[in-house]
Amino acid sequence: MITLKEALKLNSDELKKLKEDLASKAKESDIGAYVEQLTNTDITDSSNGVPIAIKDNINVKNWEITCSSNILKGYKSPYNATVINKLEEAGLCAFGRTNMDEFAMGSSTESSCYGKTLNPVDNTKVPGGSSGGSAAAVAGGIAIAALGTDTGGSIRQPAAYCGVVGMKPTYGRVSRYGITAYSSSLDQCGPITQNVEDAAILYDIISGNDPMDSTSANVEYEPVAPKLDGDRKLTIAVIDSFVEQASPAIQEGYKKAIKAFEDAGHTIVHKNMLDTSKILSSYYIVATAEASANLSRFDGVRYGNRKGDGGLKDMYTQTKSQGFGEEVQKRIMLGSFVLSSGYYDAYYIKAQKVRHLIKDEYEAIFNDADLILSPVAPTTAPEFGSFKTSLEMYLSDIYTISVNLAGLPAISLPVSKDEDGMPVGLQLIGKAYDEQTVFDGALALEKAVNYTK
Repeated sequence: MITLKEALKLNSDELKKLKEDLASKAKESDIGAYVEQLTNTDITDSSNGVPIAIKDNINVKNWEITCSSNILKGYKSPYNATVINKLEEAGLCAFGRTNMDEFAMGSSTESSCYGKTLNPVDNTKVPGGSSGGSAAAVAGGIAIAALGTDTGGSIRQPAAYCGVVGMKPTYGRVSRYGITAYSSSLDQCGPITQNVEDAAILYDIISGNDPMDSTSANVEYEPVAPKLDGDRKLTIAVIDSFVEQASPAIQEGYKKAIKAFEDAGHTIVHKNMLDTSKILSSYYIVATAEASANLSRFDGVRYGNRKGDGGLKDMYTQTKSQGFGEEVQKRIMLGSFVLSSGYYDAYYIKAQKVRHLIKDEYEAIFNDADLILSPVAPTTAPEFGSFKTSLEMYLSDIYTISVNLAGLPAISLPVSKDEDGMPVGLQLIGKAYDEQTVFDGALALEKAVNYTK
């Protein structure tokens, strides 16, 4: 597959041919990375430009955008998200809606109303989630690059499971305007690409302050890609207690990455961090609380599917019970509970205090290190149906969610394979707004491990 860097040099005729080839490959593919594959329709194309696959919760004007939920089927967006406008300004365009967990709530892309997406490396395994369609499309050779969203690892985890690069920017670095919110204080849009350099190029295109988004950071921005330096010597922190909970394949990949950094002349320091169970509890309280508020707008009144004809209460009840899937309903109920009278202080306020502790711990580590090396998930991609309960699924996010709680940038990239040939992905976490160091470290690791599909 042609890289994004190469595609940006193509003329209009070559781009037209590239799109035709991608559409043809997508039609032949059976992994279900695109919603259009699962609905047996033509790949949606917005305009001329380099084609970028778009997660189904990012608004593209005149496209049906459903967040892979029955409750939004038939809804057509009247406007572009800011990231789509930025793509078009840079000579790129939206191409295809990638499948996802319903309303970005999941870690396997199994909760989509359209059906599941298969991992292109091994079709019996999950591609990760919630941006599983975006990662599978890139890994499966039916997308040059894609946009996903990351609330608690939803870019990095599927990228790790599928053997591609996934990057979550600092909170506020990329506009959330026009992206359907799951958890407003955690969500960030970011690139999923074939290599680190492509990720930096796409990150540069979508980043920057946006007056349309009140959470957008009004800080000085300098492009990262022109200054990429894989030879820059860095201090890398490793958190040994984190790896104890990981599978042997992840532990081996972690050791390999540490040795690769050391051999390349980087400095390794060992650090400790807060118990992951406290991080997990804090994240799911904050995320579900915000989700219950954000999803209250989907009630059948203004947009999406409307059910029930027995009055207002019946319409609310029928629309939500028939429109939302089981996992979404579960998280709405949990969020409503932790925000309810008598429980708000006991759960939500306490979770926010733990969130502050997590941020403080990261800042303490960054006093002695440029980056933190961490696993992305406890195992490589599991088989479909492996998550018997929602709690088991939540536990697959233990290494990624603290990054979102602290609002930090992080990038996932493949470093090795397990005994079944499944990719082992690790992540590098950086200081807020220091994406340059994150990309430099990732480029250094990419060169050092020399991962091949």
